[in-house]
Amino acid sequence: MTGRPVISATGLFTPVESITNEELVASFNEYVKRHNEAHAEAIAAGEMEPLQESSVEFIEKASGIKARHVMAKEPVLDPDIMAPRWPERSNEELSILAEIGVKAARDALARAGRDPKDVDAVLCAASNMERAYPAMAIEIQQALGIDGFGFDMNVACSSATFGIQTAADYIRSGNARSVLVVSPEITSGHLNWRDRDSHFIFGDVATAVLVEDAAIAPAVHWDILGTRLKTVFSNNIRNNFGFLNRANPGSEGSADKLFVQEGRKVFKEVVPMVAEMIVSEAGRLGLDPHALRRLWLHQANAGMNRLIAHRVLGHEANADESPTVLDTYGNTSSAGSIIAFHLHNEDLAPGDTGLICSFGAGYSAGTVFVRKAA
Repeated sequence: MTGRPVISATGLFTPVESITNEELVASFNEYVKRHNEAHAEAIAAGEMEPLQESSVEFIEKASGIKARHVMAKEPVLDPDIMAPRWPERSNEELSILAEIGVKAARDALARAGRDPKDVDAVLCAASNMERAYPAMAIEIQQALGIDGFGFDMNVACSSATFGIQTAADYIRSGNARSVLVVSPEITSGHLNWRDRDSHFIFGDVATAVLVEDAAIAPAVHWDILGTRLKTVFSNNIRNNFGFLNRANPGSEGSADKLFVQEGRKVFKEVVPMVAEMIVSEAGRLGLDPHALRRLWLHQANAGMNRLIAHRVLGHEANADESPTVLDTYGNTSSAGSIIAFHLHNEDLAPGDTGLICSFGAGYSAGTVFVRKAA
């Protein structure tokens, strides 16, 4: 027996602590000052280039980001540390990634009026997994009390949309009737807070999407009209840290063990790829892309979203047509488009059609066309 997949509800966990651009710049510039003073002789001799200071104006012009939530503010802003830190948990304790994932999942379940025992599967779809195994999804499943199955999946910033299509396929095939797609993203852990070109990009958050068979969905839900995934290999966004290397990700000479990117190349290559993918998929589904009521785009860069929205809608999108959460959340990897959808969908009318879209490292891109149920 096959089913018809819908989005029954979404959930969100937002860390209490937030870092403004002003706070971030003060910390970074203090680090730059100390670094340049410590290497003054080498810099004077021309053996080393001095580090350049950051600024609020530079950050906002480059990204559109004004603040970001984090799980550990104090150590990130400490010029001697500049990375998140918290006590290591025992194997008997709930891991920090599972903890925030569970909070987002409970929010989604409560909004749908669903009990965990009604859920068949948990997919932990995120960029930043805490460990190789056991799977974060199975830990989240256990914490929620779900009798089913779970597994992890990582497609970088597109993990959530890839997870939604996977969940929808389970519904269509009849292998599940209710699937949680959970995206806990502690991106502060893979960010090089000492890199002027990227120290401002990421923030921490967790989201959840409950994908179910329309037959059991609550009255208010979103029909999934169609999904499409695309990957094209690129080294322009990369993180080389993993269990096959033992380098300290915070040590000198190991910058590639943290987030690195060729920003201009990413911008130039990803914008046309994603815009064409959206327009093509809309055509396949018999939808007019110019008539889409709202675009919930990946929250990575304001300029990228502006150009993609223009190519899709045929005009400069306003804040209602393409809402942003980038200014207060920063780039939250796979969770970004889900946050935008979660916070900006209740005002739409039954019959309105929109698009959830992600894009990022891989390259990877995912589209989920939805319509609010009448």
